[in-house]
Amino acid sequence: MDIKEILKHVDHTLLLQPSTWEEIKQICDDAVKYQTASVCIPPSYVKQASEYVQGKMAICTVIGFPNGYMTTKTKEFEAKDAIANGASEIDMVINIGWMKDKKYDLIEEEIRTLKAACGEKILKVIIETCLLTDEEKIKMCEIVTSAGADYIKTSTGFSTGGATFDDVKLFAEHVGEKVKIKAAGGISSLEDAEKFLSLGADRLGTSRIIKIVKNEEAAGY
Repeated sequence: MDIKEILKHVDHTLLLQPSTWEEIKQICDDAVKYQTASVCIPPSYVKQASEYVQGKMAICTVIGFPNGYMTTKTKEFEAKDAIANGASEIDMVINIGWMKDKKYDLIEEEIRTLKAACGEKILKVIIETCLLTDEEKIKMCEIVTSAGADYIKTSTGFSTGGATFDDVKLFAEHVGEKVKIKAAGGISSLEDAEKFLSLGADRLGTSRIIKIVKNEEAAGY
C-alpha cells in the first residue's frame, strides 16, 4: 500500500500529559504537510489548534479520557465544549465498569447522548479492548452499532495494551455495516499499519507513522 494512502487513514496523535503548545503545533504542521485524516489532541488545545490550522486539518479530541468513568452529563458537556471550540471528531471512552456490570442500556444511552451532542460531527467509541473479554467486545460491537456511533475504537493507549490484529478482525466480523473501525495504541510500523487497514480498520490512531516517514525515532502512542 502506498504511504500516502496509509497517511490518509492516520489520526496523528499527541495526548501525553506534559504536551506543550509547541509540540501540539508541530504535530498540526506535520498532519497538514503529510495530509493525515486528522490531528488528535487534548481538549484544552482544541480552540488554539483549530484557529492555527484554519480549516486545513480536521481536529479530533478525546472525551472522558482515558478512564471513561465520568458521568454522562460530564462527557456530554466535554463533547459540546470541544465542538464549540472547533473539534470535528470526538473520541469518547465508555464506562468499562458498566460493561463489567452488564449495564448495557446505560452504555448505549450514553453513546446516544454523545452522538446527539456531536450531531453531524464524527463520534468514535473507545472500548479499551485490553480490559474486555471477547464476549464483551462482541457485545460492544452490537451496542455501538445500535447507538448510532460512527466508529468503534480499540484503545486509549493509556491502559495495559493497545490495538491487536485479532481485535480488529473481531470488530470487522461483528459491527454493523455503517460502523467503521479505528485501531489505536502501539501501531509501530508501516507493515502493521497496512495490516490493520487490510483487516478492516478505517482509521489508525498513532504518533509513530509520521515519525517513521520523517526518519525519527518511532516512540510513543
